[in-house]
Amino acid sequence: MKVCFISLGCDKNLVDTEEMMGLLASKGIELTTDEQDADIVCINTCSFISDAKEESINTIMEMINLKNEGVISGIIVCGCLAQRYLDEITPLIPEVDAFVGTTAIEKIVDAVESIGKDHQFISVADRDKALVHDLPRVVTTGGHYAFLKISEGCNKACTYCAIPFIRGRARSFPIEELVKKAEYLVNDVGVKELILVAQETTVYGVDLYGEKKLCALIKELSKIEELKWIRLMYCYPEEITDELIQTIKNNPKVCHYLDMPIQHASSKVLKAMGRRTTNSEIKKTIARLRKEIPDIVLRTTMMTGFPGETEEDHQILLKFIEKERIDRLGAFAYSKEDNTRAFSMKNQVNGNTRKRRLKEVMLTQQKVAFELCKEKVGRTLEVLTEGYIPEDDIYVGRSYMDAPGVDGYVFYSCDYELKTGDMVKVQITSSNEYDLIGEVTE
Repeated sequence: MKVCFISLGCDKNLVDTEEMMGLLASKGIELTTDEQDADIVCINTCSFISDAKEESINTIMEMINLKNEGVISGIIVCGCLAQRYLDEITPLIPEVDAFVGTTAIEKIVDAVESIGKDHQFISVADRDKALVHDLPRVVTTGGHYAFLKISEGCNKACTYCAIPFIRGRARSFPIEELVKKAEYLVNDVGVKELILVAQETTVYGVDLYGEKKLCALIKELSKIEELKWIRLMYCYPEEITDELIQTIKNNPKVCHYLDMPIQHASSKVLKAMGRRTTNSEIKKTIARLRKEIPDIVLRTTMMTGFPGETEEDHQILLKFIEKERIDRLGAFAYSKEDNTRAFSMKNQVNGNTRKRRLKEVMLTQQKVAFELCKEKVGRTLEVLTEGYIPEDDIYVGRSYMDAPGVDGYVFYSCDYELKTGDMVKVQITSSNEYDLIGEVTE
């Protein structure tokens, strides 16, 4: 029996996928990356916004076609779509053999073993269920970097967000367990970069220890000798403390990089979103970070077309992007999600306006990003090698300024052979839109 996983959505979902793969591998079940070569396909779905739901459903339908053609014999739907819409989707897709929710991933072996039996296997537990600890894991990111999920769920309840209805309330993994996981990733797998992820990393540990413990966790992780980089994602601006800033500044293993979801720049829209910051507070946080850590790279996400967003609000956002010059910025149009408070808000913005504003945001940011990229020419950066392009005789990697999958790359020549995971000094000689070009100096 061969099992193939298709992991959709965020990096937190990917960690779940890798742990389900680990559980199957520990039972001697063979894994494959090719659905055409598989007996069973597991789809770890996302349902955060409408586009993600559509991608999940389309992928399920593609696998149903493979099953009807006799290519595969079983389909398992895992993750957010199964957790959120189980009652709605089970009668619509009887071809699916099993459903496994976000809080029941430890049941994946039972789900695989149920294939071929005369019933749908369903395991979807309460969204606030206690965390399952110490699951085995198969790393799929190449071995030189890995995501470390430090907590599950979220307590913020932003008015547009369905995550609390899918993932439940915030629950943290203990520091000692995370250190153990990190030691395995670094010492056994060969990971050089750990990327800390959660729905909100900045409030890590409050549920377990009664206070924020992200800095304490970083301190323990940085003791792992062969670990080179620690990267922080999903740090909400209102939770960024002086202690965290000093940790980023002074701990040599912490990248001078911070992913800080802002969502908007209009204080009126931020309030309607249920966010806990204002325009001026966000600007002050950015100023504090840049004053203390002059070379810090900031990443954020913005949303366009939230209910009640006026053209004036949109212009505030565009001016914010132009003035604050955030290094990395992603954006998406508001999606009307079931069970959220924003779903029934008045003054919903029509789809064409949402899309037009999204395009304007991305064009504004594009100009900023290209200019910032050009400013890097002449610098020498430490780069983590990720691959080689033989037809161009050039290597590709990432500096501290780039998170995998969402930011840019560095392309560079080298007089000697490099391997994936090698870290080298690269002098930047030119830029190409979002990417940098250079040559190894050592």
